[in-house]
Amino acid sequence: MVNSQVIGIDLGGTAIKLGRFAADGTCLQSLTVATPQPATPEAVMAAMVDAIAQIDPDNLSMAIGVGTPGPADASGRIAKVAINLTGWHDVPLADWLEAKTGKPTILANDANCAGLGEAWLGAGRHFQNLILLTLGTGVGGAVILDGKLFVGHLGAAGELGLITLNPDGPMCNSGNQGSLEQYTSVVAIRRRTGKEPAELGALAQAGDAEALTFWQNYGSDLGAGLSSLVYVLTPQAIVLGGGVSASFEFFLPTVKAEIERRVLATSRVGLQILPAELGNSAGMVGAAKLALQHHLGC
Repeated sequence: MVNSQVIGIDLGGTAIKLGRFAADGTCLQSLTVATPQPATPEAVMAAMVDAIAQIDPDNLSMAIGVGTPGPADASGRIAKVAINLTGWHDVPLADWLEAKTGKPTILANDANCAGLGEAWLGAGRHFQNLILLTLGTGVGGAVILDGKLFVGHLGAAGELGLITLNPDGPMCNSGNQGSLEQYTSVVAIRRRTGKEPAELGALAQAGDAEALTFWQNYGSDLGAGLSSLVYVLTPQAIVLGGGVSASFEFFLPTVKAEIERRVLATSRVGLQILPAELGNSAGMVGAAKLALQHHLGC
């Protein structure tokens, strides 16, 4: 298995990122192509098949992993829904790709793939038990237990941004009210401040008191939400990714303070809170690891 190669694919609304990886995580070749518009399942699959041929012209890869922007079924065969893509409902993408490429294929939610990527080659590589939150337009999540991605019995576990933070808070697209996402996502920051996270980060960097106070309050909200997750999962590490994590240094102190205030010491022994390291490549890396684990046993 040492020389086994796999392909990891991160499917997004505007771009499809692909990489061919060795079993040790070395990226041998990568490619980014535009997501077809409209992004119908058939058009996306055709673009993927063409791109796979480009990054693996000698047909050296043995399996494919795909991260999709929405939930997959528990078996990793069907893209249940794909956010921002046209007509994606119960799409048997794994079957389609296998038929076209001859390679065993598995799917997972893109945030789950990002978590698996960070656990394999990124900020979580020294831990067997961790959680990842992607602080972006929404707040996605992933749970890694004993080095494996945990998706629950129906494949939908790990929606960490949708836990309740304030029962009387703003309505969430999930149907929840006052979810963690409604306080910590990019959309929530815009709603609360009228500013973009990058703007608030630049202001904080320049010493702006109002921006610094915002990030302190943001950290308190995030820390309160994370406290619930720590009690349930007792992870060794929490990895924070997504665009908002660029201001990690400004909200980390209050995240830590809130967790220390709310969580019994016995439930947070040695807990580390770390910024993600892989950036936009995390989903592609994690999709490759998914293929390695499920089809090649490594």
